[in-house]
Amino acid sequence: MTGEAETAGRFPPAVASPEASGILLVDKPRGPTSHDVVARVRGRFKVKKVGHGGTLDPMATGLLVLLLGRATKLSDRVMGHDKAYEGTMRLGVETDTQDADGEIVAERDWRGVTREALEEAMRALEGDQLQTPPMASARKVGGVPLYKLARQGKTVEREARPIYVYRFELTGFEPPEARFRVACTKGTYVRTLAHDAGRALGCGAHLTALRRTKVGDLGVERAVPLEELMAAERVEPYLLPLGEALPIFG
Repeated sequence: MTGEAETAGRFPPAVASPEASGILLVDKPRGPTSHDVVARVRGRFKVKKVGHGGTLDPMATGLLVLLLGRATKLSDRVMGHDKAYEGTMRLGVETDTQDADGEIVAERDWRGVTREALEEAMRALEGDQLQTPPMASARKVGGVPLYKLARQGKTVEREARPIYVYRFELTGFEPPEARFRVACTKGTYVRTLAHDAGRALGCGAHLTALRRTKVGDLGVERAVPLEELMAAERVEPYLLPLGEALPIFG
């Protein structure tokens, strides 16, 4: 259940803010979709127009940029900015979604993988490349989101898109788990980077945790946890005004 009904009875009534405008930085928890978060904010504060500046998968946490009122016009600008993430991958297991929400499709021995080999595989994925979006994604083919086709058991040809990975850095190695940081352009599927690194090593891998830490120059440290926001009476104190947001997003 999402939106207004979910928060009814849990928190004091909120002050309606139908004309609220600005950027709202939310620290999304694991579980809800980006659309769920939009619906909760719209329902809680009765805001007429709410959008977001780039989705996060349900299992991902971290910085979700919401756009309220007149700020919805900045959607394309926000989506076009670079992103930064911290995450964890598990070696030796591939899933049909390339992350922990999917079904296991292959298991292989990971015990021969060294830290140096993984670092080399990750470095090979830095720079310019063409990345094919996973079937379990919101990218559309023929006007239909890929994840809807995947639920029907269908696999279709997907156009590879150009991306740039500034950094794909190993930060912890406790096999079969490996922690990393990545900085990349818009449209990059981090779970596909983990999947491709595993394929290069011959053992496979999938994403088990992901946290978005930056969108452009905005960091997650400025974001309000969703639960705290839902307990607030007003949304305005959490808004980044348009006058401050415009220079950030160009």
